[in-house]
Amino acid sequence: MSPKAGQGDTSATPRVDSLDVKVEVIVIPVSDVEHAKRFYQGLGWRLDQTPPGIVQFTPHGSGCSVQFGAQLTSATPGSATAYLVVSDIQAARDALVSAGVDVGGVFHVTPDGPADGPDPQRRSYVSRATFRDPDGNTWLMQEITTRLPGRVEGGVTSYGSASDLASALRRAAAAHGQHEERTGERDDNWPDWYATYLVSEQSGATPPE
Repeated sequence: MSPKAGQGDTSATPRVDSLDVKVEVIVIPVSDVEHAKRFYQGLGWRLDQTPPGIVQFTPHGSGCSVQFGAQLTSATPGSATAYLVVSDIQAARDALVSAGVDVGGVFHVTPDGPADGPDPQRRSYVSRATFRDPDGNTWLMQEITTRLPGRVEGGVTSYGSASDLASALRRAAAAHGQHEERTGERDDNWPDWYATYLVSEQSGATPPE
């Protein structure tokens, strides 16, 4: 008798947790496709080539895209909420505001609730700002420069854009300057120090001293 699903010999069955799966597209509900298209073009996101009836945008440096169209979802327009990761929350907000986007003020999360302004210590995941598209779909920008442990598999480090890498290098330069002040001497091995620092930010490992 053949084993039932979930029973018997599973030696030839691939482990689900070993599948290489990447989030490719998020579908958002909109009421007016052309109006939404103009809004997302105003954000500076890339308009991708798609089959008829589908509009797709990809944020600069993102591996995941956003789609909408008249027949893509039955969800109520404006009911979607998604997160955007930025390396500098204030700079990101200023850029969007200058492009005419109505962005809420920067705030940070505290045990007592939201507080105005970025996190005083600029801790990752804490500083945020929100904006909405014409239908009310909510985009929450979150400042992340150092990932929590375990968020990057195998310590693989990558940057989605030149601007992200430049921001990371500036943070590494500032941290390395503090390192040289602590040691009281010039560090001629700074390339290795920078590399270790950049990897630690993304992998959640302890940064070099």
